[in-house]
Amino acid sequence: MPSPSIVAPRPFQISVSQAKVDTLKKKLSQAEFPDELSASGWDLGVPLSDMKRLTSAYEQWDWRQAEDRLNQVPQYHTPVRVDGFEELDMHFVWQESPVENAIPLLFVHGVGPGSFLEALRILPLLSAPPSGPAFHIVAPSLPNHGFSAGVKTRGFGLKQYGEACHKLMLSLGYDQYVTQGGDWGFYITRAIGRLYPEHCKASHLNMLRAPPPSFTKHPVLALQHTLTPYTAREQEGFRRTAWFAREGQGYFQEQATKPQTLAYALNDSPAALLAWIYEKLHDWSDAYPWSDDEIFTWVSIYAFSTAGPGAAHRIYYEAMHTEGFPREELTEYTPGVKLGLAYNPRELSVLPRTWCRTLGPVVYESFNESGGHFYATENPERLARDLKTMFGEGGGAYGVVKGRNGYDRLKARL
Repeated sequence: MPSPSIVAPRPFQISVSQAKVDTLKKKLSQAEFPDELSASGWDLGVPLSDMKRLTSAYEQWDWRQAEDRLNQVPQYHTPVRVDGFEELDMHFVWQESPVENAIPLLFVHGVGPGSFLEALRILPLLSAPPSGPAFHIVAPSLPNHGFSAGVKTRGFGLKQYGEACHKLMLSLGYDQYVTQGGDWGFYITRAIGRLYPEHCKASHLNMLRAPPPSFTKHPVLALQHTLTPYTAREQEGFRRTAWFAREGQGYFQEQATKPQTLAYALNDSPAALLAWIYEKLHDWSDAYPWSDDEIFTWVSIYAFSTAGPGAAHRIYYEAMHTEGFPREELTEYTPGVKLGLAYNPRELSVLPRTWCRTLGPVVYESFNESGGHFYATENPERLARDLKTMFGEGGGAYGVVKGRNGYDRLKARL
């Protein structure tokens, strides 16, 4: 595949039309609520009292203040062409570091409720830290998400998401880079590592999916797995994993089989979109104190997205149905791309280290006493610690990115 040209991206400012804001508020004011069972709790979904309060508060909330804050973050957009698909306009945050030889880091967000917002709290911690390595951070809105264009053709699966992100990095002059991802970012950065190992030199992951080690593929790990009893932490991790598989997968089944049906509710009803996203923010984090402003900002990125909130969830269907690059392949061993792994006790799957070390050459691991699915938002200091340690002097991925790439040539054009 030929490398895309190094081009100067165009600055981007979020500017949602007043008509869209007014329509959202009008629909919130007209929301009608169902009843609920007596003693209803979170096991049935978002409690009615929470939804009534949040819907009323969302109606009064000022999107423009959030828009102004977000526009203080350096954002750009640029065309990216994925093989076999139409040209896509990709939106991305690009926090450049003033530090010489800073490491290009591609941050890939999750989906429903994730977005480029997940990267914002690590920007000041990594662009010019007082010690350790610094990073140029590129955090795109994935196609169909946020302020990137929607895809109009079927078959845009994990391989294509990986290709889009990779070509974005090349277009910015980053011939070599490292990645960070959780949720669908786990699978997309894994796809990048398998497809472009000469460019993607290392990955840090904070949602871990892996099978138990087998004697045919990983005999040493399999022996450790067989002889070593599970720790109390690992046993609790299995319970968390089993809970999610049993009680938390309803959204996945709908999005992976009939995303268009769901799209009607998410596009037409901001109250439905609020409930759909707020449930995940609550259930998937580790008692993180979500403020109303955070909740409404996260929901609004979907409500005001370029392709509409229903488009974002097509990744579930495409990942499960696009042939030639099965999702399960991305949990197999990937040589050549060094790995850092973060284990958080309230993640959606919490697996033993002997399982997760089957993913590739692991050079760094962190075992956190708290934390959930939204690592960069819940614990940005810990994620920054992971990256600085992994890529810092003496770290297992120190020096994996060589030279200045084409970045200086691009800077001359800006």
